[in-house]
Amino acid sequence: MAAPVVPSSFQIYNSYVEDPKWQIKFTIIWCSGVALAVAVSVPSVILGLRHGRSLKGITGISETNGYQSANFDDKEPPPTHRKSRRLVGAWNALISPTYWSPPKLGLNLGQIVVVSAYLAAVLVCIIKDVPLISNPNRAGFLALAQFPVVFLFATKNSIMSLLLGPGNGYEKLNFIHRIAGRAMFLAGCIHGSLWISNHLQYGLPILGPQKETSGVASLALLCIIVLTSLRPVRRLFYEYFFVIHVLTYVAFFVTICYHTLYASPWIFPPLAFYGADVLLRLFRYRIKDATLTAQDAHMTLIRVHNCDDGWLAGQHVRLRVFFSNRMFESHPLTILSAPPSHSCLSSPGFLLAARCDGDWTQALNNYTRKEQERLQINKKFEGDSAAFVQVMLDGPYGGSSIDLGLYESVLLIAGGSGVTFTLGLLDDIIGRCIKLGRSQGERTRRIEFTWCIRSFGQIQWFTPMLIDIATAAANSTIDLHFSIFVTCLCDPEAVPHIPNSIVTLSRPSIQNLLKDFISLPPSSEGDDSVEIRFDESQKLHSFGGGVAVCASGPETLTREVQNAVAGLGLTMNMNAGGITLHTELFTL
Repeated sequence: MAAPVVPSSFQIYNSYVEDPKWQIKFTIIWCSGVALAVAVSVPSVILGLRHGRSLKGITGISETNGYQSANFDDKEPPPTHRKSRRLVGAWNALISPTYWSPPKLGLNLGQIVVVSAYLAAVLVCIIKDVPLISNPNRAGFLALAQFPVVFLFATKNSIMSLLLGPGNGYEKLNFIHRIAGRAMFLAGCIHGSLWISNHLQYGLPILGPQKETSGVASLALLCIIVLTSLRPVRRLFYEYFFVIHVLTYVAFFVTICYHTLYASPWIFPPLAFYGADVLLRLFRYRIKDATLTAQDAHMTLIRVHNCDDGWLAGQHVRLRVFFSNRMFESHPLTILSAPPSHSCLSSPGFLLAARCDGDWTQALNNYTRKEQERLQINKKFEGDSAAFVQVMLDGPYGGSSIDLGLYESVLLIAGGSGVTFTLGLLDDIIGRCIKLGRSQGERTRRIEFTWCIRSFGQIQWFTPMLIDIATAAANSTIDLHFSIFVTCLCDPEAVPHIPNSIVTLSRPSIQNLLKDFISLPPSSEGDDSVEIRFDESQKLHSFGGGVAVCASGPETLTREVQNAVAGLGLTMNMNAGGITLHTELFTL
């Protein structure tokens, strides 16, 4: 005869048996979400592997001991299958609403859906079938279960960047790291506050016993981690934030292991993710000679020597410059040139630009100008002098999720120093089409390069590069046009001569600019003169072979571009052959 079974309604809830099961359930949920994202990304990963984009730069910047520059071999683009492009347009119209981004939030609709689903999964797993008030262990177990998520999306060399395809670097995935960290804090607060309430209710000590003391210490450290990682703190005191972040999570690991034996299994995945990140960084570190040139008091150009390959246009590196007492600081800078094998620049190479927007960039510019003045006084160099330094490179990372060669029309939009991203993309696609002879079947026929700046003088920062690219595209199969919008009437005599360019004193409407680019015919033929206009921008048209839109710059600009693309209807998407968007916004 079998032993009698106590009805479930009379059983005492055993959290150490039941709650680990909910940890497994939560892990299955987020792993299923990751698997779905990877499955959706399979086509882009395969395409990236076929075109050599997915694994480019995985071992860092390379030196080929003398690159072979390609000769000009301009060819007509291959024909486009209009019916298949209309299907692509219908799919892009379906997903384009996910680009919509509300102000101040820093997330688009697609990211908001991901964040909402994640928080819903956490909360459901915390409150489902548990007497949480009397036994709040479930919340503590769910806090531990989020360790792998926090670290998987935190490291710069995450396996997710490879599985999701080109353009999904750590800076694009970091929002999941932030929301997982805050969800862990929420779970920890539920667990800790209810336990403290129960201890006070029954007269038990909150501090003294090891379990209680280590629990309070863990919650305090988690609170410090979250509060010091809020956006205002990161932006104003990034160096302090970084040091505090590293030290406190190490201390948090120690205290949480003292608090509960159930923490140990969840510590190993983060250690594995972090160890893999450090190992890959060792392969990507480079120490190189470089020259610094101050364009003016606001912009410094950095040319790193002996770097010929190993990056994609639009990627960035974390740069450490050994000057003065700032050698321990590293900062992200976008590579503004294509690899020399197909770059259109007259002096190709590995080029970076640092606009003065903080104490480090200002110190770098001051150092460069003083060194240039000293070299000119000593008369050791003729003409333009440059300051020689050594730098450390970590990267490359990130890049564009869009292969511009798959689209007949390309719209590049930049604001301020965000032009370093779009300028690199422009140099790359022009070089691939003209110098490499469309060797990978590039379809690009027309490019509109739009740059929004505050003063006419800022055009001088990259005038030689723009002229080189415009000259390479002249009399070719690519219709390249430059539209430069200046928002302040200052230094108007500084407008340089850039072929096929229009300089307009206005702030453009991105929505009108995009619609005009897609739907309206050209109003005039381009020439080799510079025209300064004070009315609406030139009308352009698309050929129905797909439109790629890439934007980089301030958050207000990228959000306006996102909302403009999200607002395009099904008809416009299908007629254009699909409209794809990539935005680049590097914020702390």
